[in-house]
Formats: sequence, structure tokens, C-alpha cells
Amino acid sequence: MHAQETTFNELVQGEKQYQVPLYQRTYSWQRDELQQLWDDVQELVEEQLEGRPPAAHFLGSVVLAPGRITAGGMQRWLVVDGQQRLTTLMLAFTALRDRHRERGAQQKAERIHDLVLVNKYRSGDDHYRLLPTQADRDAFTACVESSPRAGGPGNVGAAYRFFLGALTEGEENGGEAWTDAVETVMSGLLSIVEITASEGDNVYRIFESINNTGVGLSQSDLLRNYLFMCLPTRGESVYHSLWLPMQERLGPASLELLVWLDLVVAGNSRAKQSEIYRDQKKRLEPLSSDEAALEAEIASLARRAERLTRILEPEREPDPELREALERLSRWGGQTHYPLALHLLDRVGTGQATPHQAARALTYAESYMVRRLFSGHSTTGSNRVFMEMPKEIEKDDDPDEAVRRFLSKSTGARVWPDDDAVREAIRTRPFYKAGRSNQRFQVLRRLEESHGASEPVDYAKARLTVEHVLPQSPAHQWLDLLAEEAEDGQGPEELHALLVHTLGNLTLSADNAKLSNHPFRRKQEILDFSALRMNQEIAGRERWGKAEILDRAADLADRAVRLWPGPVAGTVPVDDEWSGWKDLRAALLAMPAGTWTTYGDVAALIGTHAVPVGQHLATKAGLHGAYRVLTADGRVSAGFRWPDGQESGDARTRLEAEGVPFDDAGRARRSHRLTTADLAALLGKDVTEEAEPTPQTGDEQQSAAGRFETQLRDNQTQETVDGVLGALRFWEQQGGHLVYGRASETSCFPTARFGSAPGSRDLWPLGIYPVSGTVEVVFQYLKRRPPFDDEPMRRELMTRLNAIEGIDLAEAKLDLRPSFPVEVFAGHSEEICAVLEWFAHTVALAEARRMTDEDPRTL
Repeated sequence: MHAQETTFNELVQGEKQYQVPLYQRTYSWQRDELQQLWDDVQELVEEQLEGRPPAAHFLGSVVLAPGRITAGGMQRWLVVDGQQRLTTLMLAFTALRDRHRERGAQQKAERIHDLVLVNKYRSGDDHYRLLPTQADRDAFTACVESSPRAGGPGNVGAAYRFFLGALTEGEENGGEAWTDAVETVMSGLLSIVEITASEGDNVYRIFESINNTGVGLSQSDLLRNYLFMCLPTRGESVYHSLWLPMQERLGPASLELLVWLDLVVAGNSRAKQSEIYRDQKKRLEPLSSDEAALEAEIASLARRAERLTRILEPEREPDPELREALERLSRWGGQTHYPLALHLLDRVGTGQATPHQAARALTYAESYMVRRLFSGHSTTGSNRVFMEMPKEIEKDDDPDEAVRRFLSKSTGARVWPDDDAVREAIRTRPFYKAGRSNQRFQVLRRLEESHGASEPVDYAKARLTVEHVLPQSPAHQWLDLLAEEAEDGQGPEELHALLVHTLGNLTLSADNAKLSNHPFRRKQEILDFSALRMNQEIAGRERWGKAEILDRAADLADRAVRLWPGPVAGTVPVDDEWSGWKDLRAALLAMPAGTWTTYGDVAALIGTHAVPVGQHLATKAGLHGAYRVLTADGRVSAGFRWPDGQESGDARTRLEAEGVPFDDAGRARRSHRLTTADLAALLGKDVTEEAEPTPQTGDEQQSAAGRFETQLRDNQTQETVDGVLGALRFWEQQGGHLVYGRASETSCFPTARFGSAPGSRDLWPLGIYPVSGTVEVVFQYLKRRPPFDDEPMRRELMTRLNAIEGIDLAEAKLDLRPSFPVEVFAGHSEEICAVLEWFAHTVALAEARRMTDEDPRTL
């Protein structure tokens, strides 16, 4: 075998083809992997635009085996390993080509097409530089050929849409120079090790060997080995007195984190966790012959280990004010604040700052994140902001005000919303779709705590969850109430969509099941007995409609701007464009080919009305996918026009070419419609965490089962009830379990469970909602769980369900949670049972294979 370092541009030069063998799994990279690659690309782009020569970023290896040389001399290579990286880069270049086309840079687009994506003078399969496995081939070639179905469902389509959205957003901020820098980085600054097998090598054996699991040395292991190699006489003493206690205090994962933070706090704001050893070794090499200096470095690291422990476990912090600030950030989740927190604890420890100053600085950091959550700003780039902060504020004698000034310098995507922006966002934006569930909970908790109750709530025991006062699935009484306040041309359903997820309609409660979607009078009785002041205030209202929700939103906004102080006055630039329009563009770019949505769905997503959405789409030229937004009944708006210089003809014809069926009355099929929740999921703003199955005690299980059956009987026909309960009994007879959601509508999930050992997994094919009368097929969750992370397996599940009369799941929703009516159980329970049996059998086989791979003795 031969290995050499190369770049992507060099790898694809010449007339050749890379073919993924059939024994390889399908393309599997999802948003996390794509985002990691994109973050690396953005970092290199930033360095290039700032005039700093960027170093190449090591992307990984590609193992190739020579295939046959075709007639005419084209070399074919088998991709033994590295197909995920290779496919991802091809899709990124496809999206870049299409961005060039959209802005009229045809020459640049054709250069990418001819030199990167295709063999220009070849036809058939030989035309493509990359030929994925059969399962991915149609989706990949659709993107390369710019067919109407480009960017459809599945991982290939999702990756293409991810890069198209990322490139569009970046170009809006950086212009053409930024886009050109992206191409330069992806072509020549992503380093790849090309490993070429020789003729006669056993290619499949190489594949098995590469993919055989093994435990390698961590970055901190490598650093430890290097350090103690440089301590030949003092190593034994230093190891037992400093390194070993630190290692035992933190454990492997946190020790790795510490070694990375040590670099960041020391001023390396671009340190990568994947390259800790390289950077630390480079920093310490000048001291390699000075054992005393190296011992001092390890002693410094040990002191930081103790401080990191207080960040990870805030209860260890002795100062009450600083402990409270650390606790709030710990509950917020994530590691974004770690570099700043460690820097501040360093300064407190050396007497360069007081605990009060450190606590105040962390409060500004918390405010930066909370205010951005209110206003819907992306978290992308926040890690970089906090990594840069220690170096920027290290020489300032007043660290809390230094942090505030630094965060107030709003540039590009780094915006700290001011009081006016926060008030408007709280009034209009769908807060329930912002951030993660624990973050939304912490905001409401802090707002409740601001009342200063004499008997504070024990949040560890209260088991509170976020509750909608105006329910998500409103009964007619609620809609009648909203109809009284609807504006001209606005129905109660549209008003409900605008209000239901805003902060003014949300509270905390442990009585979600009791509150459910009952009328307000019944909710008043329950909330009035709550220990939470916010609930008592809601219970004191005479009614609960638009006026009350907006009035409460104003009160919460007043509290919010006091609790989370904002930027230095006058530092936030005026943005001529409302942030909601940016969300609209992102949503349109994220929509898979073969789907449509409504003006009302988009309006509810971004916090406005359907009319201004329609006006914006009609007047803003060049919006990608605007033709996919239809009226509430699925018709193309009479006022729809293609932007000048773009497509012509009928929007319906384009949608049909993508796979959206229409009926004779010109209405798009509702099974292909993306709801507000679907759009939120595609943007990574999913709001369904509380509905996921969670472990329950025996009493909780029995109580939840009773609620589910009661809600089912109260809302569905007897035939449907019998069909659902019969199918669930069948599932239990097959050895499956029933797990229930904790939301007010008690959902039921038939779950396959495999033991309690680490690594064991629960999988469920669908969720049954007894009040709304829907059954969600949870492809969105299955795509992250073996064996259904393999796309053909999800397609098989969809095919089996679609064979049942009354079920019509759109292929374009293969990555989402399409639904069918629960009434299907009334006449087709046995057919659904057959699908459940197949699902359980498939999962059991996959689990058996996994256990065999982990322990060959089970053979």
C-alpha cells in the first residue's frame, strides 16, 4: 500500500471515477458531522479573508483500490474507506456550484461542474466522478444533474440542503469574496491522506481491518506520555503528587477537556479538541529540557483542574454569588461558557478579580445567550466568541465590564439584542421552538424565581415541565374565544398558531396531564393551587385570549430585561432587516424537494402573520423555494410570480416534477405538506423532546396507561379504540413494552427494549396521540438509531405502512415525523400488527449482530 498527503482538488483531477463498493454502508453523515466540517471550513475561510495564511486542516484518510481501466483510459477506483468524507465534499461542491448559478456566476459554476463533479465527455454512470452505492445513487445524481428532485429526503438530500443553506447565509454576510474563499479552502486547504492499495490486495479484508473497532490513545494520553518522557528524573514524583490526583479527580473525558481549555485560556483561541496534543507539544517544546519548568506547567494544570471541577460541579464553589452564577450556566447546558469561566476563576484564585466581579461577568455571558435565544439568533459562532474572550479581557482590571464591552461589539453574526429587540421577540416569536428544552425551562424557572417567593420551589423534586395555557390542540371553546379577537382576514386557527408558542402563553407545571386541553375555567382551578406565583397570576385572569397573552408577555419582558442585563447602550447596530425574514429564507432552503408548506405555517414559525409573509415572498426577488409556499388549502397563490430572470411557467408544474401530487381541483396533497413543527425540525428547532418516551416507575406507568386509554375513549370511536388497544396488546405479547409521553396529551409508544446494560437501546416505530387522533411515524428519531440509521431500512418501514389502506406517508418526509389518522386502526389493526412484528424482528436481529460483534464468544 502507498500513502501520500493530498488535497481534494488534487484527488479529483483528471478523468477518473471513485466508486463506492456495495459492501459499504449508505451515506450516513447527518447535521452534527456536517456542522463540524463546516465549522472547520469557516475557520480557514476567516483566516484567509483576514490575510493570515491558513494552515491546511487534516480531514482524514481515503483508502482506494484500483479498479478496471475503462475503454478510453479512464481510471476507476474503489473507495475502501472514506466514502463519507468524499461524498460530503462532492455535495458541498454541488451546492457551491448552484449558488454560483443562482447569482449569475455561470463560468465559476461550470468550472466546478466540469472539473470536480463530472467527467464531461463520458456518458452513463461513467459521467460522474463519484458513484455512490445503489441506495444513494439516485439522490446523489439528482443533485449533480440539478434535477427537480435534487435535495429530496434522506441523508444525501439533507447534506445538499445543509450546504446550500450555509452558503446562502454566509454569502449574505460576506459577499462574493467570501464565497470564493470557501471554494479555495475546500479545494486546496482540506488535507487528505490518500492510501492506495496494490494490485492483488484483498480489498474487503482491508475494509474489515480499517473498520474493526479499537481503543486508541486519547489526546491527553499522548500529552501525558510526552511530558513524562521529558521528566526522566522527576517524573515519578510529579506523576504521583500532581498528575495522578488530577486524573482521578476529573476522569478521562474531563481531563481531555481541561487540556484543551488550558490552551484556550492561555490565549490560543483557535485550539481544536482534535489537535490538543499537537498544540500543547508545540507550546511546551521550548521547556522540554527544563524539568523544573515542566513541573511548574503541570502544577498550573493541576490548579486549573480544581477550578474546572467547580465549573462542572458548581456546588463546590464556596462563594454564594459566584456559585449561583455557575449553577445557572451549568443548568443551561453545553460548554460554551467554560473558557470564560475558567479564566475568571483563575483571576479570582490569583487575586486579580473578586468573586463578585466574576459572578457579574458570568451574568453578562448568560444574558448574551438568553437574549439571543429570545430573538432567535443562531448559536453558530458562540463557541468562538467565548474562546476569544480570555485573551481579549486578560489585561483589563475590571473583568465584568470588560466582558460586557466585548460582547457589546456586535459584528456580523455576533449580536447581543438590546432591550427593545428582547421585548419585541418575547411578544411575537415562538419561544417554545427556540433552543433546547432545558434552556426554555431554565428561562421560565428564572422568571418564576424573580418573584422572590418566601417558600421557594424545590425544582429537583417538583418534576415541572413547560405547559401551554392556550393548548396546542385547542377544542372548539378555545377557537370560539380566539375568533372574537381575530383581525380581518385572519381565522382563529391562524391566530392560535401565532400565539400558542410565544412566551406569554407558557408556564411551568407538574399537572400537565390534568391541564391537558381543558377550557380555561378548569385550568384556573388547577393553576390556582400551584405553588408558582406565575401560575397564580394566570389563574387570576377572567379569560385567556390574545389580550391576556400579550399583556403577560409585556410583564415577562419587563422582568427579562432586568434579570438579563443587556449590552452597553448604543452599541447594537440597527438592522434594517427583521430577523424573521432570515428564518424564512433558512426554512425555504431546508425544505426537501417534494414538499410544500403554507403562508400560515411559515408565519407561525417566524412570529408574524400570513399576509406579510405573502407580501415578502411576492416582493423579495431570488428567494429559493418560494414556489413551495401555498395557500392554506394547498393551491398556488393567484399572486405568485417568478422573480425576474428566473424560471417561468406554472409553479404547480415545478412542484409536480419534484413529486408533489395535486388533485383535480388544483390542491396539493396534504400528506406532502410541512407543518410549522416540520419546518422547525428541519432547522434544528425541534420542540418534541417532552413527547419522547422516558423511563417510568410501575406506578407512573399504570397511571399513564390509564390516562392514555381514557383520552382515547373520550375522543375516538369504539372501533378505533378496539383497534388501537388490540394492536398494543399484540405488541406486548411479542415481548415489546409500552412507554408513555409526559405531555398533557398522553401519547403511547410501542417500544422495543434491550436490557439495562450500557449501550442498550430503546427503539419505537411510532407514537399514538389519542386526543388529536394522529399516529406519528418517527423517522426523525429512527435515522439516528441503528439499524434504521441505514436509509433503506427506513424506506422499507415506510413502504410496509403505505401498503395499508388509509396510510399515505410522503417519501419526502423520510427524515421527519409524517402521520396518519388513528382511525386506520379501526379496520386495519391486523395489518398494522404485521408491520410492528416486522419492526420488532428487524431490531432484534440488529441487536443480536451488535452483541456478537462486541463479544465473539456469543457465536
